[in-house]
Amino acid sequence: MGSVLQGHALEETDFRGEAFKDHPVPLRGDLDLLSITQPDLIEQVHCQYLDAGADIIETNTFNATAISQADYGLQDRIYEINVAAAKIAKRAAASAMSADPERPRFVAGALGPTTRSASVASDVSDPAFRSVTFDGLAGAYGEQARG
Repeated sequence: MGSVLQGHALEETDFRGEAFKDHPVPLRGDLDLLSITQPDLIEQVHCQYLDAGADIIETNTFNATAISQADYGLQDRIYEINVAAAKIAKRAAASAMSADPERPRFVAGALGPTTRSASVASDVSDPAFRSVTFDGLAGAYGEQARG
């Protein structure tokens, strides 16, 4: 999904859409946000995979956790991003099944890595320091899965 979307050479305004036109942080590169600002594009990519023979597509939520979205100032929009992505993927899968009812299609929720590591020290002067805790990761992934 990410590679296909990057091939579209989207600009800052594409990522912002109308909903985030006044957002104070740059959003270019936030592919997960496109589920809100460019839902037709996301559905088009899903349909390309389904047309190519995929039986399972994944939601456009690889980095849709509060930890990763904090880089864009969108940590409070996690549920909304994940719900939008799931609805788009489900719509694309339903459309493919409608065209070929004998072949079921499925949607898997994508849970990717975060932009923080619990296994690598982020402060060279303190090898025990971590920028995120296990509980923080568990909470972020739980919130994402709820969406």
